[in-house]
Amino acid sequence: MAINAPEGTRDLLPDEALFWNQFKQTAAEVFGTYGYLPIDTPIMEQTELFVRGIGEATDVVSKEMFTAISGENLRRWVEEGKAPKAKSRLSLRPEGTAGVVRAVVQHDLVPQGAAPAKLMYAGPMFRAERPQKGRQRQFNQVGVECLGAEEPTIDAEAIIMLMRFYEKVGIPRESMRLLLNSMGCEQCRPAYREQVRAYMDAHAGELCETCLTRAEVNPLRAFDCKNPQCAAVMAEAPKITDHLCDDCREHYGAVKALLDGAGVVYEEDYKLVRGLDYYTRTVFEVQVDNGMGSQNAIGGGGRYDKLAEEVGGRATPGLGFALGFERCVLALEAAGVEFPRAQRCDLFVACVDDTVRARAFALVQECRDAGFVTEMDHQKRSLKSQFKLADKLGAARVAVLGPDELDAGEVTLRDMATHTEAKVRLEEVVGEMSRAIL
Repeated sequence: MAINAPEGTRDLLPDEALFWNQFKQTAAEVFGTYGYLPIDTPIMEQTELFVRGIGEATDVVSKEMFTAISGENLRRWVEEGKAPKAKSRLSLRPEGTAGVVRAVVQHDLVPQGAAPAKLMYAGPMFRAERPQKGRQRQFNQVGVECLGAEEPTIDAEAIIMLMRFYEKVGIPRESMRLLLNSMGCEQCRPAYREQVRAYMDAHAGELCETCLTRAEVNPLRAFDCKNPQCAAVMAEAPKITDHLCDDCREHYGAVKALLDGAGVVYEEDYKLVRGLDYYTRTVFEVQVDNGMGSQNAIGGGGRYDKLAEEVGGRATPGLGFALGFERCVLALEAAGVEFPRAQRCDLFVACVDDTVRARAFALVQECRDAGFVTEMDHQKRSLKSQFKLADKLGAARVAVLGPDELDAGEVTLRDMATHTEAKVRLEEVVGEMSRAIL
């Protein structure tokens, strides 16, 4: 029986792997112009980091994390009842923010009075979800985090940067919806949360069991419920924007004014709470409805001014976002965007017989050293079969080398698009390729 990839995971075959590399490079270019620098954190962190950072009541922590312990720790737990120590309880990262904030705190990247730390990352995340279109158990994300700045200009800058990235990779602006909301802060959100809880208690008979549980732990998460009846009930719930404190109202207004000034179109959505507990004030999400199924969010984020303290650091305001590579691919496919092919070949060197193979091999290396993607046959195919292989590889040109050509110190260079041929000196093949490409 063949062994396949685990459920909820998928292989990035050469064409998509090439696009993933280009996707990351585009992110580095766009985000780099805003001062963001790369950071690479472990794919495993102590489980406690996510419990404290993301929130124990979130679906991510309570249901979706992959937690790992060593075989020896597992044996001792099962056979001797000795639970692993906290530092030995590890989880595959379900998102990137907590790990980056942990790294900022651990390495003191934002000392008192320092400029903000602007960081970007790219890599796999893991969630034990029910696999469906646009939702996998291993998926790839690109994200940014800015630690140490609390001005609304950082919020607006990040949103503008995100939209420019999407346009740069080819997602049409008109196919996207940018949703915006404020989650308030520790001054105004507790009172608002109690109002939502009271409202949910008054409508308990109309809500699902999950929402009733959320009412006790974090009632704002009920705004995320996909049950149509719950969504209808929560549509009439109190709105956070009607209960913001003066500072949060001013901050939110400034973010909107900056986006308006930059010509960024957005929709205010008071139901937008995102899925993680650490958000404060500004939250945003980008959605694409065409070709996405029920998972139509391609990215989003917000401000998290208390997260650094939650993971043991000093008070440090923060803001970030993450975008899903696989969902962006779905959005691009829906928009009719053609992806680049990984297979590319500038020159194929064909051997008439074995007597020229050594010189052909040397020519291949010379062309590769000059920067050309060059291939040759390694299976002693006939000349006709070598041409078929060159065509399959998408070779732009084929250099035919036989005994007569070798004696004359030349090759027959064929343009595979025009089918024209010319004799070229062996020592001039690299120069001729350069001229042809120019």
